[in-house]
Amino acid sequence: MSIALILIYSLFSLFVVFYSIVQLGLVISYLRNRKKVLEEISHYAQQPYFPHVTVQLPVYNEMYVIERLIEAVANFNYPTDKLEIQVLDDSTDETVQIIARKVKELRAAGLDISQVIRPERKGFKAGALDFGMNTCKGEYIAIFDADFVPTPNFLLDTIPYFQDEQIGVVQTRWEHINKEYSLLTRLQAFALDAHFSVEQGGRNFAGHFINFNGTAGVWRKQAIIDGGGWKADTLTEDLDLSYRAQLKGWKFIFKEEIGAPAELPAEMNSLKAQQYRWTKGAAECTVKNLRKVVKHKNYSFWTKINAIFHLMNSFLFIAIFSIAMLSLPLFILKQSHTELQPFFKLATISLFSFAVIGVLYFTSFAKSYTNKGIAFLHFLYYFPLFLSFSMGLSLHNSLAVLEGYAGKKSPFVRTPKFSLTDKTGNWKGKSYSKIKVNWVTLFEGLFALYFALGVYLCFVWNDYGILPLFAMLTLGFGVIAGYSLKHSMAR
Repeated sequence: MSIALILIYSLFSLFVVFYSIVQLGLVISYLRNRKKVLEEISHYAQQPYFPHVTVQLPVYNEMYVIERLIEAVANFNYPTDKLEIQVLDDSTDETVQIIARKVKELRAAGLDISQVIRPERKGFKAGALDFGMNTCKGEYIAIFDADFVPTPNFLLDTIPYFQDEQIGVVQTRWEHINKEYSLLTRLQAFALDAHFSVEQGGRNFAGHFINFNGTAGVWRKQAIIDGGGWKADTLTEDLDLSYRAQLKGWKFIFKEEIGAPAELPAEMNSLKAQQYRWTKGAAECTVKNLRKVVKHKNYSFWTKINAIFHLMNSFLFIAIFSIAMLSLPLFILKQSHTELQPFFKLATISLFSFAVIGVLYFTSFAKSYTNKGIAFLHFLYYFPLFLSFSMGLSLHNSLAVLEGYAGKKSPFVRTPKFSLTDKTGNWKGKSYSKIKVNWVTLFEGLFALYFALGVYLCFVWNDYGILPLFAMLTLGFGVIAGYSLKHSMAR
């Protein structure tokens, strides 16, 4: 039994180590190229280019934010005779009437804007995008989810890059309207900022696969067609189409210097619904596309390795949860089996993974600070909290990943938006805040107690090497369970 536990633990640990090595490659690629990109402005960006653009706004029951979004897009600095706005409205509540009034007002002002209501709501967001594309006028399609508030120059900043006829997508960086709303939103911003800098940037600089993030980006319509169009057979239609289009030869570019502000989920159960969709969808895309990438002859070995870990990044939650669960029985074994001491010394290689992930997130975090010493002090506060938070979500997300690998289908559960800004606004008592707590929350609370036992045993046996891990796991599972219950009761 002890050998079996050690073998399973070692296999999951090796996955985490290899994942960290790939992430380290992204850090190196990002740091090697970022300064050059900041110093150079693409010659395309300096040339006027005004093709016909369609802006698609896929919407489902967004009464609190839809006017904000439509007004932001209506204020784009772009020739009105070259701009079409499609509000792809699948709503079933008063959002329908809000959109109708706003569209009528803007059409009277001379904008080419329409409220597109499908005869049958099939295929969720992918279905809405596909339906709108059948009638859109633009050669390029910009997409924004309801929680975004794009800046007036968004199209002026992105469209010129399509003068390179190989470019299929320009993806921009997400910014955060309500980053300072709570600790929950600050930790989300901490994670997303690393993705929208080092990860996307590192992959792009190295010529690896990147992904359209579902919003705040622009597609060349022909790239969508060549990729096979929008499909609703995964929960992350954006990642799926990204790989299909790139496998057809289209190039994607990520522009970190172009920001698109958006609202972060401020309620735990809404965040968990979003995490479920992202992680399960990534697993579904792995099943659908991984073999095609590996078998493709036009990509280098290193690009394929990056694609494997990019598609399988949600498997990381299974690895983390498994390592966490096995750590306590292995810690108990360690006390009575001295012959296993060499293994436990070897297990410290996992510290390499923590160090690499720390470098990646610090690279992103420190960009907004002029004083790197102050940045490091603040980082020492946020990074352990972020790790604990991620560990606490590992059970919830692992179940989503397993469902994705198994092919179990589930509906697209949207993330509610409430028009929150930094420290203002309230989601409590509003419509849409009705995502229920399920049995997973009970187990998250029980696992907090399970790892608290590990903390206790560290002190009983005077063995403190694994104490930080047990402490972070106790905090992580406890916080996730506590917030889930608290926010559910607050509704």
